[in-house]
Amino acid sequence: MADTFTHKCPNCSGPLMFDPKDQKFHCEYCLSVFTEDEVTAYEMSQREAHLEDDLNNTAEEILTYTAESQENEMSSEEKATFKEATGTDEAAEDTLEGAMELFNCPSCGAQIVTEATTAATYCYYCHNPVVLSGRLSGKFLPEKVLPFAIEKEEAVEKFLAWTKKKWFIPKDFFNKQQIDKMTGVYFPYWVVDAELEGQLNARGTAIRVWRVGDIEYTETKQFDVERQGKISFKELIKNALSKNTQQKMVEAVQPFLLDKAVSFKSQYLAGFQAEKRDIEYETINKTVKSELTDYSESLLRDTASGYTSLTKVRTDITIENEDNQYMLLPVWLVTYRSHEKSKKVYYYAMNGQTGKVSGILPISYKRLGLFTFGIFAAILAIFLIGGWFI
Repeated sequence: MADTFTHKCPNCSGPLMFDPKDQKFHCEYCLSVFTEDEVTAYEMSQREAHLEDDLNNTAEEILTYTAESQENEMSSEEKATFKEATGTDEAAEDTLEGAMELFNCPSCGAQIVTEATTAATYCYYCHNPVVLSGRLSGKFLPEKVLPFAIEKEEAVEKFLAWTKKKWFIPKDFFNKQQIDKMTGVYFPYWVVDAELEGQLNARGTAIRVWRVGDIEYTETKQFDVERQGKISFKELIKNALSKNTQQKMVEAVQPFLLDKAVSFKSQYLAGFQAEKRDIEYETINKTVKSELTDYSESLLRDTASGYTSLTKVRTDITIENEDNQYMLLPVWLVTYRSHEKSKKVYYYAMNGQTGKVSGILPISYKRLGLFTFGIFAAILAIFLIGGWFI
């Protein structure tokens, strides 16, 4: 069972929500507003108080026999009998945990099922925000998070403005139930900075043609071209979630203004969903190095301009320094499943900080057909009226 928690209001213990509008934490019950420093200070004092209580109870716990300690004292035969009697099977437990990701809501105690990569979500029953701490700790602890700067009301407004420009979208794409599906999600990414040293050698050919009277002259010059220098790349963003099938669309809402990213605090996840990475950097390192090398070669080629042609090109690219950071970046996301036989899923995404949008919207072929028929009928009517007067 995963460890869960909800960020609580210091005044009434209600759940806190991060508000992108003022970048503060709001309690919907007592309407209190707190800064990140205030929430952090309160939670640190709470942890210290709990730690003191735990130390006071240590003596009693040492003297208490548990079922686990008794089982450890059993012989191997007794253990087998014990497991047979109680129905305990370690392999079965492992299989169950792998197939079903369960956790208890810290607010209402309800048991909820999530996917293995979910790191923050809502309780389906009490609708309070929940963070799964075990999935954002240790090696899975993000180094930075880019907080949402656009609240849901603004995201919905931009969504409707964008979609209403499209003529042939199904009507149910605009209904309240569909709009309510819009979700703020922190997606995991690897952000790479790198410094490279590169050298290019080539044969450059410059051709000049001019005419004097009836005579055309052609001048051909060849040069040994050499370029070298240091190349710096900042904030190359790579996806860190394998199930992110809409990755192309999410890439289309870039760039993210990463200079506004802050050191990771789980408080910023309150009120949003979050995913943890399941792609390690070692898995994509070869691809990243290849991209950096290709970009560097392209930049070196661009500096060798002014020639008619460039041949016998040789490049030597060395990566001098490479640094990566694990970050959570904000995206507003809404999906729509087509009612056609294909049941195709369409995605709409918005950069949670800049508001840049991207998506592929469904087409209502019924609307498209009526529109086409209307145009045909209008043309036919004009033709008939024109023929009548003639």
